[in-house]
Amino acid sequence: MTDRTAPQLPAATILGYPRIGPRRELKRVVEAFWAGHSELDDLEAQAAEQRRSQRTRLVDLGLAPDDASIPSDFSYYDQVLDAAVTLGAVPPRFAHLLDEDGALDLPGYFTLARGEGDVAPLEMTKWFDTNYHYLVPEIGPRTEFRLADDRVLRLFLEGATEGVTTRPVVVGPVTFLLLSKAVGEQHGEGAAPATAPPAGFTPLDRLEDLLPVYVELLRSLGRAGAPWVQLDEPALAVDWDVPRERVLAAAERAYAVLATETTRPERPALFVPVPYGSAEDALPVLARAGVEAVGLDLVRGAAPSPEVLAQLGDAVVVAGAVDGRNVWRTDLDAALARLRELEAGLPDGAARDGRLCVTTSTSLQHVPYDVGAERALDPQLRSWLAFADQKVEEVLALATALTGGPGAASEAFRTAADRRRSRFEHPGVRREDVRRRVAAIGEEDVTRADFAERAAAQAEVLDLPPLPTTTIGSFPQTSEIRSARARHRAGDLSEEEYTAAMRAEIERVVRLQEELGLDVLVHGEPERNDMVQYFAEQLEGFAATEHGWVQSYGTRCTRPSILWGDVARPAPITVEWTRYAASLTDKPVKGMLTGPVTILAWSFVRDDQPPADTAAQVALALREEVADLEAAGIGIIQVDEPALRELLPLRAEHRPAYLDWSVRAFRIATAVAGLRTQVHTHLCYSEFGDVIDAIDALDADVTSIEAARSRMEVLPELHAAGFARGVGPGVYDIHSPRVPSEDEVAELVGLAAESVHPRLLWVNPDCGLKTRRYEEVEPALRRLVAAAGRVRARL
Repeated sequence: MTDRTAPQLPAATILGYPRIGPRRELKRVVEAFWAGHSELDDLEAQAAEQRRSQRTRLVDLGLAPDDASIPSDFSYYDQVLDAAVTLGAVPPRFAHLLDEDGALDLPGYFTLARGEGDVAPLEMTKWFDTNYHYLVPEIGPRTEFRLADDRVLRLFLEGATEGVTTRPVVVGPVTFLLLSKAVGEQHGEGAAPATAPPAGFTPLDRLEDLLPVYVELLRSLGRAGAPWVQLDEPALAVDWDVPRERVLAAAERAYAVLATETTRPERPALFVPVPYGSAEDALPVLARAGVEAVGLDLVRGAAPSPEVLAQLGDAVVVAGAVDGRNVWRTDLDAALARLRELEAGLPDGAARDGRLCVTTSTSLQHVPYDVGAERALDPQLRSWLAFADQKVEEVLALATALTGGPGAASEAFRTAADRRRSRFEHPGVRREDVRRRVAAIGEEDVTRADFAERAAAQAEVLDLPPLPTTTIGSFPQTSEIRSARARHRAGDLSEEEYTAAMRAEIERVVRLQEELGLDVLVHGEPERNDMVQYFAEQLEGFAATEHGWVQSYGTRCTRPSILWGDVARPAPITVEWTRYAASLTDKPVKGMLTGPVTILAWSFVRDDQPPADTAAQVALALREEVADLEAAGIGIIQVDEPALRELLPLRAEHRPAYLDWSVRAFRIATAVAGLRTQVHTHLCYSEFGDVIDAIDALDADVTSIEAARSRMEVLPELHAAGFARGVGPGVYDIHSPRVPSEDEVAELVGLAAESVHPRLLWVNPDCGLKTRRYEEVEPALRRLVAAAGRVRARL
């Protein structure tokens, strides 16, 4: 049973907070260190100052400094990587980075994420159904676990020295293992990644070996005086290949050990949130195991039934009533009603007695810092939004109303209602002309001719060699390009001067590709600030922010656009840039568009209608662009959908409906293309096994996919599924600064050729090259072309 001596949780808290800095300060100091422009001491000092500033900000917003309401969740790169390093799960190929005590310093930590020389980094994939990417731990039958790092303890002590009692946040043991990759023989230092795991092995098999390390970590925090620790278990909201019964049994075993191996006050009280969805069946399991508090997501999930609540015993219920993933103001009245419904199933006075607390549905790492910084946004639109700081205020308002009665936060509730009313009365939110077009879409609008017929026509027109080489779309964005865009935006560069600058860059990129020997070229996208924002800025129904940065992975940040109303395309977007590039060369040039699902996934999307309706509106706008590109003579058009797998619902029962509307949206956008126009798509950094049928249903002529870090792991799955269209598995990992050798690339191309017929196989990088430098890109592409030629000669 739950330990009744546990300290009381605060009535209001958050599960996490953005960590990149309001102006991306962490990104800048880390990248300066990587570039050799600053010393390690400078980096650590500036990071410490950022953490101090963040704690101060949260106290100023109203979270108490002395009750563990402020989470300690800072990371230099990724929370799962932090857990792997803390637990000693460092693959042997990085053993040369460990000191004599087996510890990893900060430069070594970054090497796990980015690779070094011939040492490949850890794989990277999407964090549940978000656009955040995590580093994938590698766990095998012989992986040694130990408490190898004290970063969790140090962060707690750092706050304590300033008089702030924080709540350490760690990825929980079940989630850590379920997110890990099963590996076999772990090679020695400097070697390639591990071999395939033994048949039937899963990382969850290692739970008993891992738990003593968590126990030791809890003891260290208990000795330091931490009253609470947050062990995140979002994996309990997911349907895995592992049977559900086994996942729940693992959770019960894990938390029974953690709750009983050490007791209060030897360890902190255990708070285990299950964000990102519903996990009603997991809550009684956690309570039965002895955790002091369980957290649930009331935004993506429903309130537990009275029967489930009755099984929670003395466990505190921490309700995620404020959306941690989107930016719309909370409907405080509706949220309070959900909390009251939840309270009704708990003992009388639960809120007043500290048995019911209010929090965010997830960490706030998925939203920007402060909407008050967006002075360029339309004031009315800005009034509809809540970023991280405003969400903290909403949590506090709900907690006040829950414990103090309806009038306790009346002004906040009245303001929220007024702002929501203003939003839904705005004429741009609902446009009948757009809705009539969506309603008129018929089956003929989402169907192309058979692939065999298309392929024959395209082969005749394009006349490409076997294993054609290309890139995914973008080329490096130099400081000169970014400066020209900024000067144009500020009015310091005229439209004519800006166009001339972009055309000069496009010509340079086209000539470079010709010199490298690529078969299908791109224009390089110098005019695009971001693959979603660029389109959003030119579509009606969207708005862009100035400072709305969120972390995608490591130091890579994006500014998700805000999709607030019905969507329409007032004018062509990409046609003139692509037409100009095509005029410079006799080789085919791809038109490059971002697909409707990805535009939704990487934007903050309206929450007042089904996403299927919103996706169809975006798809119709893109359909117009595809038609205009084709009319301009562009024979290859790529519609990127890297987020297709990302939005897949975490529970199996909801997946078919999602896949139906997401595939239909892609086909609305692309089925307008004629027989001889080759339609490409691109998917990246996801586990594709669950969506192979959907990839096939997209009916693209060529699909490029991330595959370099996983060494073509997805291709046997595609082959087994009978996928019979063009495939471009990535052979150059662009998320690492490493430049692969020609032999390494040739090996990957050869592996791909074992699963894909040569007439269907394309050779390309994993993703766009925007974030890389030309010093890396040029030699890598040169080796890619040479490797393709070597394999082509053997066919």
